[in-house]
Amino acid sequence: MSDASVAAALRSAASLVVIEAPGGCGKTYQGAHFAADAAGDAESRILILTHTHAACDVFSERTAVSQSKVEIRTLDSLIGLIASAYHAPLDLPVDVGVWSRANEDGYNKVAMKVAHLLEKKPIIAGALVRRYPLIICDEHQDATAAQDRIILTLHKAGAKLRIFADPMQRIFGGRSAAAIAAEIKRWTDLKDQAEAFEELDTPHRWANTNAALGEWILTARATLRDGGQIDLRGALPNGLHVIRADNIARAHGQYQLTGQQRAPLTQRMQPLNSVLVMAAHNQTVASLRAFFNRSIPIWEGHTRDALDLLCEGVRVHSGNPNEIGKIAVDFVCSVAIGFTATGYSRQLLEDIAQGCTKARRKKPATIQTLGRIILEEPNHRGIGKFLTSLRALTKEDAAFSPIKIDHSREFNDAVHLSRFEDADEGLAEIARRHAHARAPVPAKAISTIHKAKGLEFPHVVLAACDRPHFSDTMAARARLYVGLSRATESLTLLVSHTNPTPLLLI
Repeated sequence: MSDASVAAALRSAASLVVIEAPGGCGKTYQGAHFAADAAGDAESRILILTHTHAACDVFSERTAVSQSKVEIRTLDSLIGLIASAYHAPLDLPVDVGVWSRANEDGYNKVAMKVAHLLEKKPIIAGALVRRYPLIICDEHQDATAAQDRIILTLHKAGAKLRIFADPMQRIFGGRSAAAIAAEIKRWTDLKDQAEAFEELDTPHRWANTNAALGEWILTARATLRDGGQIDLRGALPNGLHVIRADNIARAHGQYQLTGQQRAPLTQRMQPLNSVLVMAAHNQTVASLRAFFNRSIPIWEGHTRDALDLLCEGVRVHSGNPNEIGKIAVDFVCSVAIGFTATGYSRQLLEDIAQGCTKARRKKPATIQTLGRIILEEPNHRGIGKFLTSLRALTKEDAAFSPIKIDHSREFNDAVHLSRFEDADEGLAEIARRHAHARAPVPAKAISTIHKAKGLEFPHVVLAACDRPHFSDTMAARARLYVGLSRATESLTLLVSHTNPTPLLLI
């Protein structure tokens, strides 16, 4: 299908238009251009719903001339807005955000409550539709079942919907066979309901960089979608490189190559000014940081999972020094390496439990000093001071030099949290700042595939293309496709000799 047929469908009188939009095929251009055109003709506001703040930024840039009539939100923020307005009948507190973070699966529970409210009270859905008669949904494959219900309820109430999605980029959410089957059914049902269904299939992302690579990536997507193996045995497009390399590390989650196998990778990467190295698992990413002698930073993305857990723990255990000590240790272990039990954390927690009264000398005495910080202020402020002191020690005290902070932005956020009276208040403000000040991506970076979703890099290295990282499941197929499609000029695959992923034919 052509770009023209997609543009025509978007601008048609159809109430529900669904566009399947592979990465790099012009989805953002089509959506933003349509929104700008529609804003010129509409009297009321147009609502664009995305799933990430980064996507909000992109649409904001593309629709700047129409800002007075275009409202851009994350789907979670719209749900939070509705839930806050009707918090009493939904049995929620005024601050829905705090409740969502404090409760397991809180955001989804709020979405389910809002979906039920809109279904039972059409007058509320109708009021929203009067404000937003046209809604554009971006990356709808990432919508949960409850979020999908909310969107379709607004459509039933009269909203015109324009939905963009790529089922092959669904790498979040449930990964069980039942969950994936339910997602596939929701997508099939949505296409069946649509008055117009179109597919974007022109690889615009690669048009001016490496058109042959773009065509190959779209073909690989179709192969993965249909349950096949990507064939690497024949002639490969210019820019696609395959390096056979076995991970020889014995420890789980570690990544290491022999010098002989590493040499072609070094040769490939040496002249590159911009490169993204990706892996499927967090532990592998942390290991790759050491693999490259800590010369390439980890891309932390826009989420702060360890910080969320820290705040959750503080909310429950504030005032309990033993538990706050454990929370501080867990946080450091999540964002840094080297803070081992034998070297540091076991003694730290023992000293806190004993009131830091045992006589200590040298390094143990310094660890005990850190413990006293937690004892004196067993809350988020104490953790902030503990982290500040620990960071200084890693730079000034040789005994603490094995500790390396990999997630420096998240570490800094935890320190900044101590400036707020309340941890949840601080977390909300930090999240707000992230939403309005998108952090730049380094020219060279290491990332999980999940956090790289939405990024483009001239050169990409996909490490550990083996069975443990990419098994033969739909979730692994989607994850592999997202990894492949980040590259615009060259793509290098590190494929195992002895245990290659079954998704590649080599």
